[in-house]
Amino acid sequence: MPKKSRTGSKSLEPQQERSRESLQKLLRAATEVMGQHGFEGATIPRIARHAGLTPGSVYRRFRDKEALLETAILGILERQDANLNALTPEMVREIPLPVFADQIINGFVVGYRARAPLIRAMRQFVQGRVGTPFWRKASRLEVRTYERLVDLFLMHSERINHPDPRIAVSTALMMAVSTVHELVVLEQDVAAWKGLLPKDDQALKRELVRAFLNYLGVEKPSGSAGKMEDDTLAAMNRWRERSSPHV
Repeated sequence: MPKKSRTGSKSLEPQQERSRESLQKLLRAATEVMGQHGFEGATIPRIARHAGLTPGSVYRRFRDKEALLETAILGILERQDANLNALTPEMVREIPLPVFADQIINGFVVGYRARAPLIRAMRQFVQGRVGTPFWRKASRLEVRTYERLVDLFLMHSERINHPDPRIAVSTALMMAVSTVHELVVLEQDVAAWKGLLPKDDQALKRELVRAFLNYLGVEKPSGSAGKMEDDTLAAMNRWRERSSPHV
């Protein structure tokens, strides 16, 4: 029986690696163009030019723009899920609940602010495909990520004064996410709401953290534990104020 040649498989490896790199470059370009020009402006020629490719090479991989954007968006959701999965329950258990809430909600505000145009475009695209296999997969990923975040907060369930801690955390998170989406992602005339809304992102984060913890019925511990939480939060806020104009 003739032996299989190993030379052929070796020669394919660089080609496969280049193909993977080209695909990742294309998906990054699709994400960036969608963030810059919205769903309607994310055309194949524009995406191809941004990626340094020809439109023909894009169509050899994807049948149309919708198929390309579906793959790009699912990749974003999968990475988001993987990033959260890297945060273990043991790690969260070592972080005081108010500090963890501050970190997560600050991440919402900063992340949504930085990617607001992309998030608007993604939401428009996903909502336009309700009932499709893509929509179902995107929904499953979002729910799985959300459930993981709820489970991480429940590592501090002993500090949650609510008859149903899981529902409490989920509801409080939903209120925070919805508020950030409304005030940061959607294009609003903030000036018209002057005096009724937090003046900047840092103030918005503080109000959302306060509302979140109050909804859960979290009480400040007495003594040195409470002082440590206060000092940690104060240090984090000072660092953010120095490092970012928004947060």
